[in-house]
Amino acid sequence: MVLGRKWPGFLPTLFILFFAVNILFVMHVKHEMQSLRREPGGHREQQALDSAKENDFVGHLEKIEALFLNLSNYIKLSEGKKKAANELNLPEKPHQEIQEDQQGKENRKEPEAPPRMRFPDSPLFQRWGKDLMEDQQIVAQKLFDKYGYNVYLSDRLPLERPLKDTRPPRCREKKYSHDLPTISVVLIFFNEATSIILRAITSIINRTPSHLLKEIILIDDFSSNEELKGPLEEHIKKFNDKHPGLLKIVRHEERKGLTEARISGWRASLADVVAILDAHIEVNTNWAEPILSRIKEDHTVIISPVFDNIRFDDFQLTQYAEAADGFDWALWCLYETIPEDWYALKDQTAPIRSPSIMGILAANREFLGKIGVLDGGMHIYGGENVELGLRAWLCGGSVEVLPCARIAHLERAHKPYLPDLSLAVRRNALRVAEVWMDEYKHMVYYAWNVPLENSGIDYGDVSSRKELRKRLNCKSFDWYIKNVYPNLVPQVNIVGYGTMKNTLSKENCIDQGPVPGNTPILYVCHGYSPQHMFYHSTGEFFVGGLRSRRNTVDRCLTDSGEGKLPVIEQCDEAQRKGLNMHWDFMQGLSVINRKTKRCLEIAKDHGSPYYILVMQNCTGQKWFIQNTVKQWGKQP
Repeated sequence: MVLGRKWPGFLPTLFILFFAVNILFVMHVKHEMQSLRREPGGHREQQALDSAKENDFVGHLEKIEALFLNLSNYIKLSEGKKKAANELNLPEKPHQEIQEDQQGKENRKEPEAPPRMRFPDSPLFQRWGKDLMEDQQIVAQKLFDKYGYNVYLSDRLPLERPLKDTRPPRCREKKYSHDLPTISVVLIFFNEATSIILRAITSIINRTPSHLLKEIILIDDFSSNEELKGPLEEHIKKFNDKHPGLLKIVRHEERKGLTEARISGWRASLADVVAILDAHIEVNTNWAEPILSRIKEDHTVIISPVFDNIRFDDFQLTQYAEAADGFDWALWCLYETIPEDWYALKDQTAPIRSPSIMGILAANREFLGKIGVLDGGMHIYGGENVELGLRAWLCGGSVEVLPCARIAHLERAHKPYLPDLSLAVRRNALRVAEVWMDEYKHMVYYAWNVPLENSGIDYGDVSSRKELRKRLNCKSFDWYIKNVYPNLVPQVNIVGYGTMKNTLSKENCIDQGPVPGNTPILYVCHGYSPQHMFYHSTGEFFVGGLRSRRNTVDRCLTDSGEGKLPVIEQCDEAQRKGLNMHWDFMQGLSVINRKTKRCLEIAKDHGSPYYILVMQNCTGQKWFIQNTVKQWGKQP
């Protein structure tokens, strides 16, 4: 019954039409028989004929009944096959017919349009996710907003995935003793995605010799995500079923911040060496052996591994070059060039002397405790690594970066738990300055545009940290600048700093303007670093953030002597070219270029209601800078 296979829905209709036609036929025959029976004087021959017709009629009805039964059974059989096919997920049609139908559909099918991008401006979808359907994009973006990285992808990646070996070639040839110190690995997390934590644990177990890995300690800094409670405990139990006693978890009963979480990890550790890491990492091949070997040689060294980057969107590994870890005067972390004496060794495996620590670290557990672990007075995030680096150098230890110890770090596109990190970093930076930086502490205040006196910022009680410094007989910050970090350049001539306003337009401040670019502008005051000005007693005006390191250059305000606009040039270039970069200024008075005698003023731009910065003959306009050093600029 090819018809039944091709049009299964047509059979009931065909049956009904067939049955109706036969009913009409029966009625017609019955009518004829009744007519014959009504004729008078009917003969025996006619009766015989009527009987024959009657028998034909009955036979015809029997055939109709049989046909009806066959059709009914076939329909039931077809429906049964369809139901069974649905239940078993089998095709109703023979394979050949399916292929023919599919071929026909392929020939008729129009090319599909790519899915519409719901979030074209989101950082998540610039390199990844072009093939996701719209509902999948919505889920992925929601997770990205919550975590700052691509949890949608992370949840679909294997926990055990290969990583490119990013070590220098000679590291791969280096052999290490079997007899090394044991290591406790601490993973800090707050509302981290579960798959991220599990992948970190998996990489540590797979890439650390089992006889050296004493424990993995998870520190939960009061996460609120439910999946990090019971479900995470179940995952830990499964790991411990395979590796008895390896994993333990410590949970804070209130949010204490990154520094206190790291201290909790140190307290819980039992091995010779403690490595304090973020939970959003994957360790690379033979990461632990160079750390343990170096600390066995010198128990006073604090080790920073080399970071590689796991991209937040597609989780691809980006290899970073080896570098020392440093900071600027605001105590933001940054990479420094490797010292020349390291290159002179001609040994890719040699430790790199480093002024500071980027974040994650490894140290001898007892020595770290002796020098005060970390400063528990730090809040939330930032500055604690710089503080430890300073303390290590000043109090009997040192800091090194090991090229052979590689850890891949997942860098968030944003930190959901603290949108404005600057508030915590500023507060922590002032705390570091007050304890460790002696007469150089004013540089941190300058960099953050904070008054030297009565700052209004509570950096907490530092008495115990000052007592620790005294007890350990630590060196001075001047020694550190001269012997460890000469690239950090103090500014000794700054007398005024912060935003600058003209009395004709007090809601606007001098701003460095678009970068790249060298034209300062007048812009609505916001107080961030593009509007920071630094006036020196020697006459220079630095514009923008305070760099003040030997391998970076601050930017100076200049007057070319021609045209109406001021110009910003790199200070060293301005000095080399003999540009007009020195100004006379006192608080509340004019800003006059010493060479051109023109004034920095503001004027309406071609009938516009808005002011612009101009260089012109002085009209007596008055300027005020936000903060002054001691009594400079104060009118008698």
